[in-house]
Amino acid sequence: MARKKKPPSVGFVSLGCPKASADSEQILTRLRAEGYDISGSYAGADLVVINTCGFIDAAVEESLDAIGEALAENGKVIVTGCLGAKGDIVRTTHPKVLAVTGPHATQEVMEAVHAHLSPLHDPFVDLVPPEGIRLTPAHYAYLKISEGCNHRCTFCIIPALRGDLVSRPIGEVLREAEILAKAGVKEVLVISQDTSAYGVDVKYRTGFHGGKPVKTKLYDLCKALGELGLWVRLHYVYPYPSVDDLMPLMAEGRILPYLDVPFQHASPRILKLMKRPGDVERVLDRIKAWRRAVPDLTIRSTFIAGFPGETEAEFNELLDFLDEAELDRVGCFAYSPVEGASANDLPGALPEAVREERRMRLMQHQEDISTRRLEAKIGRRITVIVDDIEEDGAVARSMGDAPEIDGLVYITDGEDLEIGEFAEVTVTDCDVHDLYAALNPTPA
Repeated sequence: MARKKKPPSVGFVSLGCPKASADSEQILTRLRAEGYDISGSYAGADLVVINTCGFIDAAVEESLDAIGEALAENGKVIVTGCLGAKGDIVRTTHPKVLAVTGPHATQEVMEAVHAHLSPLHDPFVDLVPPEGIRLTPAHYAYLKISEGCNHRCTFCIIPALRGDLVSRPIGEVLREAEILAKAGVKEVLVISQDTSAYGVDVKYRTGFHGGKPVKTKLYDLCKALGELGLWVRLHYVYPYPSVDDLMPLMAEGRILPYLDVPFQHASPRILKLMKRPGDVERVLDRIKAWRRAVPDLTIRSTFIAGFPGETEAEFNELLDFLDEAELDRVGCFAYSPVEGASANDLPGALPEAVREERRMRLMQHQEDISTRRLEAKIGRRITVIVDDIEEDGAVARSMGDAPEIDGLVYITDGEDLEIGEFAEVTVTDCDVHDLYAALNPTPA
């Protein structure tokens, strides 16, 4: 009796942001659909694919180290992702790699794999079959709606790495969401470089879903996603006027009352140097209008402290903005020069110690604001989704908490709940980041 041929195996490393993870999921799904085994180690694989990050210096170093480790342990390495788009840095540092592609390059990666390992099944396969591989837990998934960005922020090199905005066809996006829902996903996290701009590049071209015409536009996408019975969470939403149109969908419960908005700063001069929209008063008015329309709205944002030329007075403008905006969740980065970014040429570069001190001061300033926002939830009944079960209860998230970046809800009597289950709880306490809650009694 002939022995069954062992399928070729591919080791895989995924680095970087959720958008890179979405690319990794597509590559992994293709690999498995074509009959490759996914190996848990470098040494046991026939070759290794590494999806890299190249945005900041620390990410470049991490990616190069991962490539070097894989070459040392395996010897056959294919590199993809953002670092692959940064000129010849990969081949200069590691000339023995088999192939290098940029981000969002599933087909190019597969062609490189095929050059060294023959697939067992037809390479022409559906990119998102129902059994597609995901790197997230079973109950939530990232849904990437576009690639690239049309902005030219001076601190960022994403357009150089990922190109200009390219919106995915809306029918394709909705089909993927439906597949995820049928697979048991309870929450989709909509991601892109600029979610608000979805469809701009195709002039909101009409697509089709379920035999019905639907525009390639964020509002129309959210409305359709809201019909799937999922939690729909929006990330990377620039504060364009069109975002106002989403408030009724949130108020009606079609999508989560949650916005991840990258404001970056509040000084008009610094925003101009960043090449970001600089009308701070209009932004504050928009935030107030959003909250009037959706009182339970959670807004998270990120900021950069210590941008070149930032004065102490301009940094204080940012602190004053936080006081007035009362954002729920805030992250802050000390400005870090990124190779290839035009901000590197701006005068007035600040010492690293000053940049870091301002970052820490901003986060300490925001702590009181975030804590007050959480304290206002004590005594309220909220819906949560369970992420984990521990000995002393369940770990969950509220509608205002995105996985891995926001807070958690600890349910002290939730040990009998199941991961991925929705639960109704009453908030009993909070700390700076997290809520504590108890299960609501089940009606008799």
